[in-house]
Amino acid sequence: MAEKFDAFADFHMDGHNVIITGGAQNIGAGVAKTLAAAGANVMIADLQGDKAAATAAQIEAETGKRCLGMACDVTKAEDINAVVAATVAAFGGISTLVNNVGWGPRHADPTAITEEELVNAYRLNTVSAYRMSMACLPHLLKASNPSIINSGSFSSAVPAYDILAYGTSKAALNQMMISIAHMLAQKVRVNSVLIGTVITEGYGDAGLDSAIQERLKHPDNLIGRTGQPQDIANAMLWLASPASSWVSGQIIQVHGGGAVVRLFGE
Repeated sequence: MAEKFDAFADFHMDGHNVIITGGAQNIGAGVAKTLAAAGANVMIADLQGDKAAATAAQIEAETGKRCLGMACDVTKAEDINAVVAATVAAFGGISTLVNNVGWGPRHADPTAITEEELVNAYRLNTVSAYRMSMACLPHLLKASNPSIINSGSFSSAVPAYDILAYGTSKAALNQMMISIAHMLAQKVRVNSVLIGTVITEGYGDAGLDSAIQERLKHPDNLIGRTGQPQDIANAMLWLASPASSWVSGQIIQVHGGGAVVRLFGE
């Protein structure tokens, strides 16, 4: 009797060892949980070490896969190296990197943004992804189905002057992704997910008041709702898994069709 065809076989992550930065809460935690549920071992690296450890423990209890969490300031090379070393020691290697860290405050007066604020935005949202990618590269090159995935932002592709530092640093991340994908052609797949409005605690942390957050709950997109962390996690599972083995150098847009509305109207 012929073996039953499994249409989801290529989405299984068994044997994969993942690092996800900024994975202690919000979108990152959803991605970490989804990859673990698909079979991967996961290391959560987050500025909030205690929260990373707690999230990891919960994910491990729910999925049965190994999930660890540790403190990491991705703007510090020594922290990045420590996470890479701990992951290799715990899991035996690294096959998947998710550069999920990203943050930027809203500026009521964009003309008042200081040079220091611009530099810090690039350091966190762009440079950290490069550093983490290069630190993981020796291990990725030894892995099966190696992949780097960046959390991009819809604000990198549309005018967003009130979050100018964040948006431009994320635009730089897009270009960096394409360049690294070419550099690592036939060796490591590199892609980004362009994320639209997903209401999380991060919006409050970025200085958006309750009125703005309420307005964002009724977005101008084709689907007619804001995104959920699981919407992003599903896209990242595809990019991390063998299901996307013929995909590299791509920016996958997950924003409810917001770009179409902005370009052509409803």
